[in-house]
Amino acid sequence: MKNIKKHYHIKALATDVFTALTNPLTIQMWTGAPAVMEPVAGTEFSLWDGEITGLNLEIENDHLLKQQWYFEGEEGTSIVTITLTPEGKETRIELLHLDIPDEAFDNIVDGWDRYYFKPLKQLLED
Repeated sequence: MKNIKKHYHIKALATDVFTALTNPLTIQMWTGAPAVMEPVAGTEFSLWDGEITGLNLEIENDHLLKQQWYFEGEEGTSIVTITLTPEGKETRIELLHLDIPDEAFDNIVDGWDRYYFKPLKQLLED
């Protein structure tokens, strides 16, 4: 199992970033696929039309999103924590993704950059 710790900056307020991460209609705008998400601890979610599924473990509006991700065909789960820190009119994002299966690691690292935060940034900064 491997871990990822990365930082991103988006030129948008933390409230807007949080909404883009937790509102299913906004998620669909930057992913291009249906999403199921309710920003409430204990609720299950589905992103990219079921490609990513899991459970919301902890939610702090405009600040924290902690999730348990399920791996299809794998035993076990991983934990994703996204922390938002306001920096003026920008938001600093810290991503911590723990317990990633070794065989999925490279795809997940690329996925965070290419399919998650790049389109999110494009939506919020354009």
